[in-house]
Amino acid sequence: MKSITDILKRQVKWMKTLELKRKMGNAGSFLLEKIKQYPKQKQQNRIPEYEVSAGTGLESAIESDSNFVFLNLYTTTGNSIPSFMSFIALLGPFVGLALGFDAINSERSAGTLNRLVAQPIYRDSIIIGKFLAGLAVIAMMVFSMGIFIGAIGILTTGLVPEGEEILRIFVFLVFTVIYIAFWLSLSILFSVLCRHSATSALSVIALWIFFTIFMSLLADIFAGAVFPVNTQYNALVNAYDNYSLELNLNRISPYYLYSEAVATIMNPSVRSINIITVDQLEGAIAGYLSLGQSLLLVWPHLTGMAALTLIAFTGSYAGFMRQEIRSS
Repeated sequence: MKSITDILKRQVKWMKTLELKRKMGNAGSFLLEKIKQYPKQKQQNRIPEYEVSAGTGLESAIESDSNFVFLNLYTTTGNSIPSFMSFIALLGPFVGLALGFDAINSERSAGTLNRLVAQPIYRDSIIIGKFLAGLAVIAMMVFSMGIFIGAIGILTTGLVPEGEEILRIFVFLVFTVIYIAFWLSLSILFSVLCRHSATSALSVIALWIFFTIFMSLLADIFAGAVFPVNTQYNALVNAYDNYSLELNLNRISPYYLYSEAVATIMNPSVRSINIITVDQLEGAIAGYLSLGQSLLLVWPHLTGMAALTLIAFTGSYAGFMRQEIRSS
């Protein structure tokens, strides 16, 4: 355990981390003082008046639904600015890539890996420490950004989140950490397999582009080939099977898996993530799901993403342990 801690300290600049904690503590104290200035009133089908507009996107979201308004700060898209949730889903993988694409091969190229192995530490502590260091940085970054967005929303709009909204935001941030950790473990895997940093970086970027952009296109083409809907008759017969196959193929992509899961967590009105037939709509009562019920819908997404992360890290761990390290 001590050897893992040594590697973790080597990867993370703890003096900067302590300074960041101090700044976050000061910001938190300032935020709490500001929150106390607003009346702690419940949102009973109406929104408290606030002085500063939160943008046209947030205003339209408030007009359409007056419940769980604080969550709209993370999900609402402005005129030219994407939502925080969409931004993380699209560009979050680059954080994991930047932290892990040269974790091992840069040490090997610089000739420092053999010196590191020569130290009185276990060999597996190197790969575990590098992963935990990247995971710690990701967690600090994600939660700092989430708290910052919430703080800006409270200070500018005067909206005070309720307990369930805070819990939903916390689950959303935890899922985001796991999502970026998957790309971190994948980039570390390619760092172990590839001898050059540029090769490992381009490999992970290629996978990111494929899953983010081309996976949905290929899923649509494949579903259309298996269950064609090009004619009116085929559309009536194969519409359900076509959409089901396309949906299942899209869920292979971590990007789609994450986007679908966090959209369900951050929108309590989502009651199903599968196809809803007309028979199911008959007699259905519109309402909001509790956090526990929303988690039941996306629990397979969470476990699947965590499993993918562990599989990628296990591959990098096994590959690193089997590699021969020679002094240059």
